[in-house]
Amino acid sequence: MLNVIKEYVVLKFHLFAILILNISMGMAAELTKSALKAMGAPNNPHVEVAWNRYYDHAGIRDICERLEKAHPDLIQLGSIGKSVQGLDIYILTVTNLKKGTADRKPAMYIDGNIHSNEIQGSEVALYTAWYLVENYGHVDWITELLDKKTFYVVPTINPDARDYYIHQGNTPHSPRSGLLPRDDDGDGLVDEDPMDDLDGDGHIVRMRRRNPNGRWKVDPDDPRMMIQADPDEKGDYDYLGWEGIDNDDDGRVNEDGPGFYDPNRNWGWRWQPSYVQYGSDQYPFSIPENRAVADFVLAHPNIGGAQSYHNSGGMILRGPGTEDDSSYSSNDQRVYENIGKLGEQMLPEYKYMVLWKDLYSVYGGELDWFYGARGIYTFTNELWTSFDYFRHVDDDAEWFGRQKEVYRFDELLLFGEGIISWKKIEHPQYGEIEIGGVKKSWTRTAPSFLLEDMCHRNMAFTLFHAYHLPLVSIDSVSVTSLGAGLSQVDVLIVNNRMIPTRSDHEINNKFTRPDWITLEDANVVAGFVVTNPLLNLTVEQKYKPERININCVPPMASVYVRWLITGTPRGSIVYDSAKGGLLRYTF
Repeated sequence: MLNVIKEYVVLKFHLFAILILNISMGMAAELTKSALKAMGAPNNPHVEVAWNRYYDHAGIRDICERLEKAHPDLIQLGSIGKSVQGLDIYILTVTNLKKGTADRKPAMYIDGNIHSNEIQGSEVALYTAWYLVENYGHVDWITELLDKKTFYVVPTINPDARDYYIHQGNTPHSPRSGLLPRDDDGDGLVDEDPMDDLDGDGHIVRMRRRNPNGRWKVDPDDPRMMIQADPDEKGDYDYLGWEGIDNDDDGRVNEDGPGFYDPNRNWGWRWQPSYVQYGSDQYPFSIPENRAVADFVLAHPNIGGAQSYHNSGGMILRGPGTEDDSSYSSNDQRVYENIGKLGEQMLPEYKYMVLWKDLYSVYGGELDWFYGARGIYTFTNELWTSFDYFRHVDDDAEWFGRQKEVYRFDELLLFGEGIISWKKIEHPQYGEIEIGGVKKSWTRTAPSFLLEDMCHRNMAFTLFHAYHLPLVSIDSVSVTSLGAGLSQVDVLIVNNRMIPTRSDHEINNKFTRPDWITLEDANVVAGFVVTNPLLNLTVEQKYKPERININCVPPMASVYVRWLITGTPRGSIVYDSAKGGLLRYTF
């Protein structure tokens, strides 16, 4: 009997505990429901993603797969090819797949992480896809955007070296390239002397050795920093470069690591060999990841805008990359100016800049290939900016992430997490040395609490670029009887955005076909472009008059066409543009 009573008490206790747990979970759920949604955040997202960290290739794949599963009508996951080491170069096609064909809508191409250590571009690209699909149906502006436009998002075009950067010992600056084997030092061997993580902590930092005749000393303001001794004093240390040993006994340290070409100097527009443009590699598109992007873009002529996300500097860059590239017409420059200046408003302290004039010259860059070879309006954003360090007290100060600012920021806001203090270690060739300095995950990459802000602001800039891709409509159609079985059909085609359906550069170089305006199911006698409706001035198209060719529908403007037809006044007008979309109107 006593045992029965004990079992009954235990059972009642368990039931009571379950009840309390259910009540607690219910209260938590109610609290969640009653929480105030922050403006700008998706409302109860289907896919939860922490945007305060960086993801490797497997993490990127996981996010992409979860997005596709949660939003099958808005997003498709695919691959544009393989990396050097066989990883998929993932692409997300983001649009309302139930409204029109993705490849026939005006499209925006987005990528990041062409330089492997510039990893945050992937997070901005991924955030863009996530934000779009999670806000579809909740934010009218986003809903309309995905109904009418397509986004092709490639989070990383350098997946091998991204993983190498994240999982192997590296500096903030290595590796910049991909992982194609290359002989950097000309000794007939490839990648035989990389940097070495002497203490196995995943970070390659600086090496120093005591020397009473050295030229470096400890900074009295912060013992973690090294500064050069004054010209009239002796220092205490020699700097020995980044962590590493002489692996091939040639008297040099770290001189032949993975890759070491520059993927952003390898594109087929104004490419130059390495003795002119360092890092350009063997020939244009010798790098398979770049070739995969180019093949995809060539196969998708609906891409009218492009955005590449890079690393640091707080810049909105456009081409040309070199002074001798004079391929930007006044009309095309006007488009760039309007979008770039809008970006300066949206991205505080970012500067809209022309690459060769305001930064430095680049031959064979991705930015230039997209516009130069395809006529696509393209920007590169350099994401992390020194203005996120501190407020500038000295208005005359000109600095970009100087050492004192980096170390002070680490002290006050990262609490020492970003810097490794000097520690002794035995080096197989140098003897007793010390290693210390900035971790790989600091200075080039934004700290966690600034990452989501960076993602959202840069995404918003790119979304407004996409918003201004052509939005073409058949505005009006009128049919007038001229007698004797002859009718006149007048059609007005309107573009309600500030990007034309073809750039001047694209038109002048005939990269793509003209826009077509076709009258189907009618007996067409003649076709005209009306150049001045007020004065009724026209230009006749004598060859195939049923399909009128136009260069483009200009920004925030219209095109007026006319046909003369015989017989019953009926037919279908089809507007067909690679970048402007496909429209049909039947009368």
